[in-house]
Amino acid sequence: MGEARGEALAGRTKLVAVEQNPIDKVWRDRPEASKARLVVHGPICRPLIGRQTPGSRRLAEKQAADAAVLSALDSIAWAFNVRGQDVARTPVALAFALVHADGTADLFVEPEKVDAEVRQHLGNGVRLHDRSQFEAALGEFSGKTVAVDPERAVAAIFEALERAGAKVIAVRDPTILPKACKNPQEIAGQRAAQERDGAAIARFLRWVEAEAPSGQVDELSASERLHDLRAEAPELRDLSFDTISGAGPNGAIVHYRSSEKTNRKLEPGTLYLVDSGGQYVDGTTDITRTVPIGEPTDEMRDRFTRVLKGHIAVATAMFPKGTRGSQLDSFARRPLWEAGLDYAHGTGHGVGSFLSVHEGPQRISPVGSVQPGGDEPLRAGMILSNEPGYYKTGEYGIRIENLVLVVEREIEGAEKELLEFETLTFAPIERRLVVREMLSDAELEWLNGYHSQVVAKIGARLEGEEKVWLERACAPL
Repeated sequence: MGEARGEALAGRTKLVAVEQNPIDKVWRDRPEASKARLVVHGPICRPLIGRQTPGSRRLAEKQAADAAVLSALDSIAWAFNVRGQDVARTPVALAFALVHADGTADLFVEPEKVDAEVRQHLGNGVRLHDRSQFEAALGEFSGKTVAVDPERAVAAIFEALERAGAKVIAVRDPTILPKACKNPQEIAGQRAAQERDGAAIARFLRWVEAEAPSGQVDELSASERLHDLRAEAPELRDLSFDTISGAGPNGAIVHYRSSEKTNRKLEPGTLYLVDSGGQYVDGTTDITRTVPIGEPTDEMRDRFTRVLKGHIAVATAMFPKGTRGSQLDSFARRPLWEAGLDYAHGTGHGVGSFLSVHEGPQRISPVGSVQPGGDEPLRAGMILSNEPGYYKTGEYGIRIENLVLVVEREIEGAEKELLEFETLTFAPIERRLVVREMLSDAELEWLNGYHSQVVAKIGARLEGEEKVWLERACAPL
């Protein structure tokens, strides 16, 4: 919605609270609510809340409050170190939580979702309640201070607390930064998931190269093939989002989703863009590759190489602590700007640890397009995507996406603390689309070095002709 139009509506529109969700009255074929149980999130990280740590005390005290409300589902899953199956593509359960300054917490979730293992995991510091009791619990905070995040909590939570006589302070969910800065176990799990996922992607790219020129492969069958390859890993729990499988002009639609109506064949002389990811028990993946079907045009190769140059510029960036993603965004765009080109989406988003594939507050994006909450300084342990692209409407789309980890960098004599990115994603980048002469020596060294790492990290997961193909796809330019 445009800013001017939004202001006009604000002057003419009055929002009125209703007792029942109007959608419930018209959604006749609504599926039955999930009855899937919570599961303990293994050894990846200890729970922030419960008997093993004083986490809830830290969360509430940090906001100078008697209690803090957690209403974002990924925040609750992370804070209690549990996962669910109530939302497609994101392993969370429908729940609310209150964390208190005395070190205890209240978790509001359907009782049948909690078994003995989860109860033992949560410990005595967590009181369990039916999810329907959450609103009534908010009425018990008369005279107390409660922290609520206005970006993640609905207005009804604020209204219930105000009716109860609580002092409400509007502050960011206290789990957001700790969740964004991954701990060593989460980072190790993410690296393992990325290598596993990269092997599936390599096998898929080989299949596309062999089968697509026949003209018999379409967007939906390719997407199904990729899912089947990922599903061979027992650690896979779900996809991390619906696969974007875009052939020819459909690849130019940034958030395209193929259907029976829009499904296209992967035809010779076109580009195929596939953006996909997996939810593994030890990590969340997100990767985009662009593949030529048959012989690409000179223009396609030029545009792809410009996108690659921008990708490398971000991957090799070194920057002082306190740098924000918006300050790095132009690194990815400069090679396109030099030809009068650009792309209409951010360069990078945060990624969770077996949680949401889009996780804030970190991002690499122009200042004007950031989400509410400001432009967060990058910190060690944050995971982001690096995904510049180019899209020619009605013809083709190009995107190269890897995930990167923010790590500390030491340089002798440096007068500032420095950070850089470690690339986590390992799968071939299409060499047939690269114009070698457009790459600097440093860029060529990065690409060849990256492909050497791809072979080293995922080669052992492939056998026979698949491994031979990988080595050929990653041969130095």
